[in-house]
Amino acid sequence: MTSPEDSKPARAGLFGDWRLFVPKSVTVLAQEGYSFAKLRADALAGLTVSIVAVPLAMAIAIASGVTPAQGLITAVVAGFLISALGGSRFQIGGPTGAFIVVVYGVVHQYGYDGLALATMMAGAILIVAGLMRVGAWIKYIPEPVVTGFTAGIAVIIFSSQIRDLFGLDMAEAPADFIEKMAAFWAVRDTVSLPTIAIALGALGAILLVTRFAPRLPGMLIAVAGATLAVSLFNLPVETIGSRFGESAATVLLELRFPQVTFERLQQLLPSALTIAFLAGVESLLSAMVADGMTGRRHRSNCEIVAQGVANIAAPLFGGISATGAIARTATNIRAGAQTPLAGIFHALFVLVFMLALGPLIAQIPLASLAAVLAVVAWNMSERERFRQLLLGPAGDRVVLVATFLLTVLVDLTVAIEVGVVLGAIVFMHRMAESTAIEHGVSLIERDQDDFSRPNRENYEARAELPRNVEMFELHGPLFFGAASRLNDALDAAFPPPRAFVLRFRDVPLADASGASALERFIKRCAGHGVEIVFCEMRPSVRATLAKLGLLEHVQATETYDEAVTLAAIAAETEGGPRG
Repeated sequence: MTSPEDSKPARAGLFGDWRLFVPKSVTVLAQEGYSFAKLRADALAGLTVSIVAVPLAMAIAIASGVTPAQGLITAVVAGFLISALGGSRFQIGGPTGAFIVVVYGVVHQYGYDGLALATMMAGAILIVAGLMRVGAWIKYIPEPVVTGFTAGIAVIIFSSQIRDLFGLDMAEAPADFIEKMAAFWAVRDTVSLPTIAIALGALGAILLVTRFAPRLPGMLIAVAGATLAVSLFNLPVETIGSRFGESAATVLLELRFPQVTFERLQQLLPSALTIAFLAGVESLLSAMVADGMTGRRHRSNCEIVAQGVANIAAPLFGGISATGAIARTATNIRAGAQTPLAGIFHALFVLVFMLALGPLIAQIPLASLAAVLAVVAWNMSERERFRQLLLGPAGDRVVLVATFLLTVLVDLTVAIEVGVVLGAIVFMHRMAESTAIEHGVSLIERDQDDFSRPNRENYEARAELPRNVEMFELHGPLFFGAASRLNDALDAAFPPPRAFVLRFRDVPLADASGASALERFIKRCAGHGVEIVFCEMRPSVRATLAKLGLLEHVQATETYDEAVTLAAIAAETEGGPRG
C-alpha cells in the first residue's frame, strides 16, 4: 500500500518535481513502447486531423489579417512542437478562433512584425508561467469569464466574415465592432449573389455532412465542392489567389526575426499578455476535454511550457499565435490516436498538403472559408452554457454579461481584466455572506498526473461503506477550482465503484464554475457506468445546482444514511464487483 508521502510528487527546488515537465511523448514511448499497430493508428489519426486542420488554418489566418500560408505554417510548426513537447497525450495545436480578435488588432495596428514580436513575448511569458507552476492556477478562471469572452469572440468572428459571406465590395473592414457594422451597411448595395450562393452551399454541405456522415471531413468537402463549382461555372467570386496572389498558399519555411526595441516591447506587452492568457486557458481547457474523453491525465505546467516554445518558434518561420485546439483534439481522439506522435503526424501531413496542393489552394473561394468560420463561431458560442449561466446566481450573470459586452464592444484585454476582477469581487461577497466555512482548506492544489495515484485511505468511513460504493466529502465553497478535486476522487477509486456518494454538508455555497466542474465529473462517472447520489445539501447549494440543471442527472437525499442505502441498491443492481 502506498503511503501518503509516496503519493505526493517529490519537491525538487523552485520548479518542483522535474518529472512534471517531461513531455508526454517521452514518457509514453518510454513506458509503453511503440508497436506497428500504434504507428498505424497514429498515422491515420494524424491524417484525419490534418484534413480538418487545413481549411481551418487558412480560414483563421485570413480572418486574422494574414495570409493563408501563415496559418498553415502555424499548424505545421506549432502543431509539431505542441505534440512533441506538451503534457497532453492527445493535444493538437495550431491557430484557433480565439486568437482572431487579438491577432487582427495587432496586425492592423503594428503589422505582422508587431504580431510576431507580441507572440514571441507571449511564448516567453508562458514558459516562465509554466516553470513557476502557474498552470494549476489558470484552471481556476471563473466559468462566467471564460464563457463570456468565448461567446463574445464568436460574435466578433462571425461579424468579421460578413464581408466574404455576402461578397461586399470594400477595401478593408474596420476593427471596431460598431464601426465595422456601419461600414458593412454603407456598402450593402454591392452584395454579390454568386458569393452568397457559394457561401450557402458550403454552409449547407458542412451541416449535412455533420448531421448524416459525421465521420467525414465536412469542412474539407464543403471547401473542395465550392472550389470545384467556381472553376466549372467560372463564377465571379473572390478567391484566395485573387485577393492574396497566386503564391498566397506557397510555404517558405525560412527564419525571420522581428525588430526588437524597448519601446515596441512596451507597446506590445498588453497584447502579449492577452495572447499568453488565451493560449494558456484554451490549451488547458482542450487538455481537460481530452482527459474527460479518455480517462487520461495531462501535465498542465508541461503543457504551458510547450505552448510557450511553440509561440516563440512559429513567428520565426512566419506563423501566428497558436494553442491547443479543442475540436481538432477531439477529432484526434475519435480517429483512434494512441500517442502524441499522432499530433506530429498531423503537422507533417499539413506540410505535405501545402507543398503538393499550393496551386489548387489558391483557387479556393473566400466565401467557402467564411462559411467554415461561421460554423466555428456557432460551435464556440457556448449557447447552452450561456443560457444556463443567465439562469444562475445574480453575481454570475453580471460577470457573464459584462465580459461578453466588453469583449464585443470594447477590447478583449479589458474584458478579461474586468471579468476576473468582478468574479473575485462576487466570490468575496459570497464568502462574506456564507457561514460556517471550514478553515484550513487548500483551494489551490498541486499539479499532479499519472506518476502517482492518490491514497485511498484519505476517504472517510470506507470501512462502513457497502461493497462497490465509494464516498467523497466536499469541504468549503464549491467555486471555480475547488471542484476539480472530484476527478482526483474518481481516479483514487479506480477501478471505479458501482456507486459514488457525494456529501455536501460542509459546502456553504456553490457558483456556476464549481457547478460546471461538478457537471464534468457527473459525465465522466456516467461514462464509467457509476451511479451518483448527492446528500446533505444546504438549501442555497441545492437551489444553485437545481437552477443549472445538475440535479436532473443524479439522485439526491437529505441524509447520508439514505444516500448510502440508495448507492448500495444501485451497486447491487449493477452486478458484481469490478475487476
